[in-house]
Amino acid sequence: MDNNISWYVEKQVDRTIDNLRKHNMEGYFVKDEVELIELLKELITEDSVVGVGDSMTLFETGVIEFLRKGNYKFLDKYKENITSEEKKQIYIQNFSSDTFMCSTNALTENGELYNIDGNGSRVAPMIYGPKQVVLVAGINKIVSDLKEAEKRVRNYSAPIDAKRLKKNTPCTTLGYCVDCKSPNRICNDFLIITGQFVKDRIKVIIVGKELGY
Repeated sequence: MDNNISWYVEKQVDRTIDNLRKHNMEGYFVKDEVELIELLKELITEDSVVGVGDSMTLFETGVIEFLRKGNYKFLDKYKENITSEEKKQIYIQNFSSDTFMCSTNALTENGELYNIDGNGSRVAPMIYGPKQVVLVAGINKIVSDLKEAEKRVRNYSAPIDAKRLKKNTPCTTLGYCVDCKSPNRICNDFLIITGQFVKDRIKVIIVGKELGY
């Protein structure tokens, strides 16, 4: 990365982490996947219960394999030949997990988290249940404010994710959101997290590269 761009990103990340802490959420910055895994070893207690929500970032960074191979009670929603009923049970177990992991669709420089979900299984545990929530996000997820967050998620993240999931929605044809009424839409639950009662329950790890959608 160009040195001048690196300087700009560093300042942006510093502002974001500072504001996360003002909202009772902890923020971290790691430069790559190696540093990320080392940090997770510190944050997640061995033999503890760990659940995850849908996240391309967790696959790209090797976090899913780390959890599978590590000494954790991993609630693996991605395991081979899992049934819909088994997956549903995992979604319920996530609420009582020691750690719940996923990414965030957008992260504002003001320290706010913006997410859209289809059935709530990802955003619900962010709000309540797990002892700690660890979110992993690339620098591409950082935006200036909530207005930019909504724009990013509606017109970038959601259409791409709908395409990945092979959804028959207008956005998978047009490439942008039209706030459709399709029964296949994945934009059903809108969540903005601006703070936490329990200090540092939510931890946001920003990785110094572009990841996920």
